[in-house]
Amino acid sequence: MSEIDPLLQVVRLAVFDFDGVFTDNRVWTNERGEESVACWRGDALGLRRLEEVGVEVFILSTEANESVGARGRKIRAEVIQGVADKLPVLREEAARRGIALADTAYVGNDVNDATCLEAVGHPVVPADAWPDVVPLARLVLTRPGGHGCVREFCDAVWRAKREAA
Repeated sequence: MSEIDPLLQVVRLAVFDFDGVFTDNRVWTNERGEESVACWRGDALGLRRLEEVGVEVFILSTEANESVGARGRKIRAEVIQGVADKLPVLREEAARRGIALADTAYVGNDVNDATCLEAVGHPVVPADAWPDVVPLARLVLTRPGGHGCVREFCDAVWRAKREAA
């Protein structure tokens, strides 16, 4: 058991930023202005593992591009997108679900995630998070955004909860 396991055992809600977490923060734009992003396929299996141990999940993104919603539908994750100020939405969603922010993990990578990282009991950042938010994290993942950091986090929670059972 690692020193972080007892912290992960109490996670009941996992909230993820999209760009820079599910993606490597790059975007491709074609001549028609259509955007595409790349995501790591294994992250979806990680989300299923969270479901298996009773952790609720949603994606909270500033990005309004439909690629976020399309990926969310594909991986069966609720998506709330086009949100300029994420913290009020995070608070509302946690309250609606009856889950304390102390029992919530937030995985974010950049300064627009800072207020959410500060508000939750379990702030998490990918290995390549923007330097300004790294000090806010209780857990810095070893994998970068778009390269399995979501799966790494999900697997850690899954293991911690199974060990506690």
